Amino acid sequence: MIIIMNLSIILIILSNMMMFLSLILSKKSFIDREKASPFECGFDPKSSARIPFSLHFFLITIIFLIFDIEIALIFPMISTFLMVNMIIWTKISYFFMIILILGLYHEWNQNMLKWTN
Repeated sequence: MIIIMNLSIILIILSNMMMFLSLILSKKSFIDREKASPFECGFDPKSSARIPFSLHFFLITIIFLIFDIEIALIFPMISTFLMVNMIIWTKISYFFMIILILGLYHEWNQNMLKWTN
């Protein structure tokens, strides 16, 4: 136990020294408005160079991420099926599934599951 604590303290000190050293040796850059602006032959840009961001696509990716985490939480429940008390396992599984179904119902009521607006 003492070896692990000493090793972790040494690693924390070493990582902090490396970060401090990188701050000291890093190239200093001063952001200038002229240097940061886009260059188009001396003229001001006619339109924005960025594509408009789709908020709907972002929300769909968040829903997919939540779905992915739900699957990652369900897999251990399946693998512990034969190792635990069946009554407790069933109660926990039902409780977890009810929470997931309530979340799906809330997303449905908010019209988050429609692909087109």
